[in-house]
Amino acid sequence: MLSKNKIKYIRSLELKKNRKEEQVFLAEGNKLVGDLIGHFSCRLILATEQWLQNHPRLLATETIEVTHEELSRASLLKTPQEVLAIFEQPHYDFDADVASRSLCLALDDVQDPGNLGTIVRIADWFGIEHIFCSNGTADIYNPKTVQATMGAIARVKLHYCNLPEFIGNASEKNIPVFGTFLDGENIYTQHLPKNGIIVMGNEGNGISEQIARKVSHRLLIPNYPQGCETSESLNVAVATAIVCAEFRRRATFEPSL
Repeated sequence: MLSKNKIKYIRSLELKKNRKEEQVFLAEGNKLVGDLIGHFSCRLILATEQWLQNHPRLLATETIEVTHEELSRASLLKTPQEVLAIFEQPHYDFDADVASRSLCLALDDVQDPGNLGTIVRIADWFGIEHIFCSNGTADIYNPKTVQATMGAIARVKLHYCNLPEFIGNASEKNIPVFGTFLDGENIYTQHLPKNGIIVMGNEGNGISEQIARKVSHRLLIPNYPQGCETSESLNVAVATAIVCAEFRRRATFEPSL
């Protein structure tokens, strides 16, 4: 039996302050929950009888069998599936030097939850395991963000930090820092190493001036054909995908560079 207090608690996790206080996050949907189980400690699972029968070896502090009607009352989705789960937020060690050994992303106040979730998914696709976020970047544990990651949150680690300070320290250690700008150099003609930091900026304002001063390599994603009038800019998630794809293409087909 699903109590009203339990429903109230679940729905309260839509708010960041409640997620932060409880140190948990909400995930919904058959595939998403299935992907996250085993990666994060699970405090609660609400699921239909059918779903529980198909997943007999669950490790959760509490499991409640519910009907579709009960699940819909607790769910934040318009069309709930068969399962909802509450997971504990992970705590990752902050390794400031990881960018000297691998390719990382840095997000400068990316505020749309959907964009953030998509960027995490893109990072996962291209084998980028660490994303460093400004404190003004959207909360990775926002339910909309978690949904948009499509399970990639289980493999990509996000670190919230003083981003200007982090980027500045990286620059002082001669770690290459890349950013996209309208006055940058054509990304397809530049040397792109296997390690470093790719900075992606805010949806409306791009990369802040404070961080832009610390970028060592200014890149441009050129429109096509060049010189013709096109859209003013690209969505930040789309731009991230293009940049990451080009970095990985170089690593694959130009290994000697």
